[in-house]
Amino acid sequence: MIKVQVRANESLEAALRRFKRQCNYSGIFRLAKANTWHEKRSDKRRRERRERLRIIQKATRKNDPTKLKKRRRARPMRKPSFSQSGPPSAV
Repeated sequence: MIKVQVRANESLEAALRRFKRQCNYSGIFRLAKANTWHEKRSDKRRRERRERLRIIQKATRKNDPTKLKKRRRARPMRKPSFSQSGPPSAV
């Protein structure tokens, strides 16, 4: 069960935003949406299998040593090169 206490000097809208955020993180909205319609057992198994495969593929992509991003070295700052007459003027 999610409980949100309104803090001192907090508007009701801000407390409601916190409540919605906590509901999203806990997955309540997703469960309510999933239970809105009846889903056949075969469709449920197929969906869960696709979700598992997606999670596995994401984990393998994340841990793939061949596709590690190379860290770029920071370039040294260049000093502006002005001519002898001074800074450039707008033409």
